[in-house]
Amino acid sequence: MFLGEDLLGWLLLALGGAMAVGNAMALIRPPAGLDDGDLERPPIWRSVLYIVLGTAAALWALATLVD
Repeated sequence: MFLGEDLLGWLLLALGGAMAVGNAMALIRPPAGLDDGDLERPPIWRSVLYIVLGTAAALWALATLVD
């Protein structure tokens, strides 16, 4: 199989981890340069929801890959 049999698990781990870490970093350290129409801080509830979903996806993928 092209790129291995666990490709979907690795992709889910990467996407879930990136979603969780990216949103956590946006909450901790918002971007410095703001253009017109940009928010000063990201919406907190949306970011927390994405952090939880990304963490759940990454943990599920990790459990699938370890098994």
